[in-house]
Amino acid sequence: MPAERKTARELIENGLKETEKLLSRKQYNAAMINSRQTLEYIVRSRCKRNGIANGDLPDMIDDLFREDIISRDTAGAYHKIRLLGEKALRDGDNNAYNANSSYQLLSKEVYAYMSDVKQRKVRRQEDAGAGYRTGRAPARERRSSSFDPYSLLKIAIPILVIILVILLVRLFRNGSSADKAAETTTQAVEETTESASAEETSEETVTIYTTTRNLNVRTAPSTDADILTTLAAGTVVDFVRLSDDGQWACINYDNGEAYVSAQYLSSAEAPAAAESGAEGESAEGDTSPAGTTA
Repeated sequence: MPAERKTARELIENGLKETEKLLSRKQYNAAMINSRQTLEYIVRSRCKRNGIANGDLPDMIDDLFREDIISRDTAGAYHKIRLLGEKALRDGDNNAYNANSSYQLLSKEVYAYMSDVKQRKVRRQEDAGAGYRTGRAPARERRSSSFDPYSLLKIAIPILVIILVILLVRLFRNGSSADKAAETTTQAVEETTESASAEETSEETVTIYTTTRNLNVRTAPSTDADILTTLAAGTVVDFVRLSDDGQWACINYDNGEAYVSAQYLSSAEAPAAAESGAEGESAEGDTSPAGTTA
């Protein structure tokens, strides 16, 4: 019996779950390779939906950006997942930090993709509903059926009656009552909007990077570079980006940029409100005991 063909959405969801399992088993190399494969499902699905021809993964990502289908930040995230996966495949990279970075980026992009799919579905349903409400069948049905004036009248007459009733009610309604009702409605809408905004704000999270052991802060991404200071284990750092080889992390230090070894940083998701508390624990020149790395 042939295997059941899976949809792009199923492949993407399963790919994300599989990457998470590989990370939990500390199979970091396989996790990065699987992240790249899942990303390719996302990119090919977006290209198909927008009429972009299939090709090499980097070319398709660039085409999506040029067609203004994805933002510059999204294109950058796609390329980073791709490069980490290709490095794992080519060089056998098994770095835990790289694997976690790839997974976090992939999780964000999968969520964005799923949201886009849901919005497209809602828009299609709304368009179909609008067509029926105005007496217009969808294009496929209009092509297969002839124009029927009687059916149009059956729809139009009730609508006209409803409009007439509304006009009569408005004419006889007390002006002050109408103003009060409008004010109440506006207040309810504003409260709903504020509540939705508060919920969205409360769900925002940030990634906090912490040293896993005593760690030297250097002026450049090299063990030969000068040491600016040493950070104690458990120090929260202000992460900026990874170096080109992925071995060093660029951080904000003393109003400038400095570098620490990326393999001795851990990352964790935390509510946005917790970021300000974490910043208070960041060191800008801590001196730590012996046992220092990089």
